[in-house]
Amino acid sequence: MKSIRLIGSLAMAVAMAMALTAGEARADCGIPSGSVRILANDFAALRIVIAAAQQCASPSVSITANETTEHQSLQVPALQITPAAYTAVFVANNSIFPLMNKGLIRPLDDLIAKYGKNLTPDQLVKVDGKVMAVAVDINAEHLFYREDILQKAGLPPPTSYEQILAAAKTIRDKGLMQYPLAATDKAGWYIAAEFVNMYFGYGGQLFKAGSAAPNINNAKGVAALNMMKALTAYMAPDYSTYSADEMNKVYMAGRTAIMNQWGSVADTVIDPKGAAPDVAANTVLAAAPTVGGGQTPAGALWWDGFSIARNISDADAEASFRALMHGIQPAVARAHPDDATWLASGYQPGTGSAGVLATAHAHPQSYPMVPYMDLLHAALGTELPQFLLGRESAEAALANVEAAYIASARESGFLR
Repeated sequence: MKSIRLIGSLAMAVAMAMALTAGEARADCGIPSGSVRILANDFAALRIVIAAAQQCASPSVSITANETTEHQSLQVPALQITPAAYTAVFVANNSIFPLMNKGLIRPLDDLIAKYGKNLTPDQLVKVDGKVMAVAVDINAEHLFYREDILQKAGLPPPTSYEQILAAAKTIRDKGLMQYPLAATDKAGWYIAAEFVNMYFGYGGQLFKAGSAAPNINNAKGVAALNMMKALTAYMAPDYSTYSADEMNKVYMAGRTAIMNQWGSVADTVIDPKGAAPDVAANTVLAAAPTVGGGQTPAGALWWDGFSIARNISDADAEASFRALMHGIQPAVARAHPDDATWLASGYQPGTGSAGVLATAHAHPQSYPMVPYMDLLHAALGTELPQFLLGRESAEAALANVEAAYIASARESGFLR
């Protein structure tokens, strides 16, 4: 098994952040020439970093970007060709290993020695002693709730999923909302992430110690699924179609009161000048809930960062690294404190970071950074909808997940 250095403590993470002043149209980044082609997820923090990096464009340096929620499905095929379609890709805990397994990203140690001396240890994502990515922020799913609705219902802020269920019943019984809850239970990536969050809340470990063998078909796994199912009783009938974007729309339309949502979208929800000022004024960001009497948040800690493609020229690799280093200067974090929980020196957290920080300070598990996690995540996303839709038992769904994962892990050489 590979040795991995994860992002450090949140106390250190809070002490950092990145970016660049938004006012400059062009910056002198000292890049002599190159083609910089960036592939990234589409949310505020990454858009800010990329916009800052694009200020390094010049007559001899071209910088383009594709910001899309489909980025993960594009990464491997786009980086397999020579030259790679993109010179830099934004990655996270779950997406770096598929690229590493196929040798599609390069170690960054030499580039860091030349151009990254101001990076902190918590920004360096190391695998087997080599830096394979530079982390730019931390992220987590955490609680968003409507304070005004809770007050009308005479309820205190919930801190556990058991309290959320009780609050949802009261809100419905008082006629305040028919569907006060929402979750990202869409088949595929999202429902798998929901299970991982809930399973961690019960203290579950996804793999057997020191092994790629799965460890979910147990009492904690069953409890996690049963809680996920119980919550759906207070969700809209189309709950199984909700991605993070769809859930945000429902919440901002005032049709739900409590959701566990990504911290990276908090800025859009709490923006008083945004699409839903009344919702923004009454939204509170809090830590991810606990469950089952545990003290650990039912959530996982994530990082976002960038890697540099292997199948490109060294000149384009250097240009890409230098442009993105310009994009993660501490000045941008200072200019955009609410848009992310940045990992760069001098960052002072804004209001939008409250939920991520509260979750992180409660010491949740990090989403596993192991090369076989994407196989388990895929199996969860395929098999778990059958349980939520009432087509099989929790035990059968988990057994099917393990069987699907084991077959994939054997085919990939992680299990015998």
